[in-house]
Amino acid sequence: MEHAKEILNASLLWRGLMALCLWCGRQWESSAVVHWFLHPMGWRRAASEGSVFFKLWAAVRNGLCKLYLLLRLDKLFAGSVFLQPWLWCAVPVVLAPLICKFRPSLLVLGLALIGYGSLLLVLVRDPERNLSWTPVNRYIILYAAVYLAGTLFSADLSASLQPGLLTVGLVLFSVVLYHSVSTKRQLDTLLSLMVLAGALVSFYGVLQYLFRWGYQSAAWVDSDMFSSIRFRVPATLDNPNMLGQYLLLVIPLGGAKLLTVRDWGKRVFYLCCCGVMCLCMILTFSRGAWLGLLFAGAVFFLLLNPRLILLAPFALAALYFLLPESVISRFTSIGNLSDNSTSYRVYIWMGVLAMLKDYWLCGIGPGTDAFNAVYPAYSYNAIIAPHSHNLFLQIVCDAGICALVVFLLVLFVYFRTLCVALSRENAWENRVLQAAFLAGTSGFLVQAMTDYSFYNYRVMFLFWACLALGALAARRNKLAEGGLLV
Repeated sequence: MEHAKEILNASLLWRGLMALCLWCGRQWESSAVVHWFLHPMGWRRAASEGSVFFKLWAAVRNGLCKLYLLLRLDKLFAGSVFLQPWLWCAVPVVLAPLICKFRPSLLVLGLALIGYGSLLLVLVRDPERNLSWTPVNRYIILYAAVYLAGTLFSADLSASLQPGLLTVGLVLFSVVLYHSVSTKRQLDTLLSLMVLAGALVSFYGVLQYLFRWGYQSAAWVDSDMFSSIRFRVPATLDNPNMLGQYLLLVIPLGGAKLLTVRDWGKRVFYLCCCGVMCLCMILTFSRGAWLGLLFAGAVFFLLLNPRLILLAPFALAALYFLLPESVISRFTSIGNLSDNSTSYRVYIWMGVLAMLKDYWLCGIGPGTDAFNAVYPAYSYNAIIAPHSHNLFLQIVCDAGICALVVFLLVLFVYFRTLCVALSRENAWENRVLQAAFLAGTSGFLVQAMTDYSFYNYRVMFLFWACLALGALAARRNKLAEGGLLV
């Protein structure tokens, strides 16, 4: 390693690139825009406690506390396992990608409702317990409220009511999860279990590819253009693109764990987890997911050490020689309109944009049935589709332009919160974890440009859960050092 450093330092090209990086870094640090972004004004607990949401919650909580004592529930639940909200919130987060039978979305919601109940029980049992604060939560609550309004104003209320309420319930769980994790060990254990679940899902996906298990749709690949691709892995998430979206959230967490553990046994374990997840990602043959993973990797290493970006051309060149021809041809076809799946998406986007000219304010309501009740009248080339194949367009379809604005505010505040924490953090473990959440979310949003990422409710649930865990990672140094059960 030292010899390699000496060779690089002796290179005029390398020294020139280093000087360029240092100059760019100084310009970045002195930028007024960057200074404004990393030093938010008005982000204080008092601002949130003065909101209508907080005052309404305080009134409801006060009434429930009195009812709790009146019914003598303090004796009934003394020492109960239901007073451990972290445990009940961890269960749906870990099991969501593994549950694949018997209406898995409703099962996940049912498990999430137990987490709701456990946290509520703790809060009414102890009136002195303060809620943890983050600016992200109020925008998440606002997004859920706007989405609920979009559901109620749907073009087909009966078709939108169930998917709308399911979405609101899964989105708001992120607020519950944030308040349920109170120690570093709880956060770290939950992240480790999520990586393990991702590895198990991926291992099953690899077995699917080897033994050709599971359903394959002819719409998943253009057989004329990609005759060498005979099988795309959906694993437990029913669709290879949705599997790719899920892995975009989990692979960076596995990488963060790999870089922060000190025990060699754990390093081997997380290396195997990352390896099987990356292999499964390749076997999805999802071009959007591949592009998202490359973007996530660039963000991850750029945040940890910007100079590593100089190695990107060499890494891409290595991938070109290491990956099989079927993967290379699939990836280089991005943007090729002769590919049926690409032209299919373009025609859908054209039809959706034409539809939104008439329904931009409140949307048409969530759900496939509501979408198909309106979209066919605007479709190009009589293309039938269950959704718009773009997350941002679909949010406007579901609940109108206000929902998209609030969703973008959620993302802005989330990224800003993590970037502020990263700029002030000194502990390596915290920095790596914060960079991993920024990278995973960024990669997810890149693929969301070509697919409706929330079409699978379990993927949507995990996205919002990751927002909560990312907000917790931003304040990891302030979490208590306690155990799993407190």
